[in-house]
Amino acid sequence: MIRLTAEFWVQAYLARLRFQEIPAFVVAHGDDTAGAVLVKLNTLNGQAVAYQREYNLMTGERAWSELASGVEPEVDAAIARQRGFDPDLWVIEVEDHQGRHLLGDEGLE
Repeated sequence: MIRLTAEFWVQAYLARLRFQEIPAFVVAHGDDTAGAVLVKLNTLNGQAVAYQREYNLMTGERAWSELASGVEPEVDAAIARQRGFDPDLWVIEVEDHQGRHLLGDEGLE
């Protein structure tokens, strides 16, 4: 299986969001090749959810899971802690009142 670089995946994700007219931007630029990616969904009402991608060793599948949710400052603190552990981490912020992030779409798992 061919693995995409982190930068390529991020650019494709941002393009897919733009196509759906969902604002998003890079908050932290991680390692271009192998950096992990966190996605913060900001619903613009003081609430947010941070998602991380996990790898299942048993099945070989990747899936998005919730890292933190709640009031935005608490989610930002959780993301800051993760960045403290992993300086190569990408952080993408998606802003959508409807809570759309497209992470469950085919090709984004």
